[in-house]
Amino acid sequence: MMALLREDIDSVMSRDPAARSRWEVLTTYPGVHAILSYRLGHALWERGLHYPARVLQFVARMFTNVDIHPAARIGRRLFIDHGAGVVVGETAEIGDDVTLYHGVTLGGTSWRKGKRHPTLSSGVVVGAGAKILGPITIGDRVRVGANSVVVKDVPADRTVVGIPGRIVRSEGRRGPDGLDLDHHLIPDPVGKALACLLDRVKVLESRMTAAGLNPDECGECSDSCDCGSMMKSAKDEH
Repeated sequence: MMALLREDIDSVMSRDPAARSRWEVLTTYPGVHAILSYRLGHALWERGLHYPARVLQFVARMFTNVDIHPAARIGRRLFIDHGAGVVVGETAEIGDDVTLYHGVTLGGTSWRKGKRHPTLSSGVVVGAGAKILGPITIGDRVRVGANSVVVKDVPADRTVVGIPGRIVRSEGRRGPDGLDLDHHLIPDPVGKALACLLDRVKVLESRMTAAGLNPDECGECSDSCDCGSMMKSAKDEH
């Protein structure tokens, strides 16, 4: 238990530039307190002492605002940044070197007993407010963008964004420990699609002009109406 606690503290020191000392992390970080309480509660749960484990979970939630079920399975060096509002369900599984930001939920989508919460593989980073729901698997080193909602399996080395989560490749910069904490540097597939449409419109208009047609006369929109002004603004920005 002490070895795990030292690793948990070291993980905070390596991933949080605001951490000044190990003593500060041990005494003031609710994420560390929540993980320590979980490890104690999980030990009780594994020995069949379910009620004391749930009581410890309840007390830890009151003091840390982090709710981790003692039956969940969590690997080494988990870092819960800020901690506020993090929920980890009963059948959730978390690998090594995972980072969870505030507001993250690893939730279930069924009332049936059995596996109903997600599995996070090693090196996963889950951005603030993200929800990962159901018995799905998130592959190694996946980044989940802030406020995303993930309901399907994600292969390794991907970035997930949006509601529902969409998968895109990302070659994000890795930190010195192999982790990529830049979960805010995420692609915008909707913006990319709009940019492609604007390029297509520009090509079509140039072809119409070459054919002797005036593109402005081929539609009902003008600069004075909402859609016309939006298109003009989008073209100017593009």
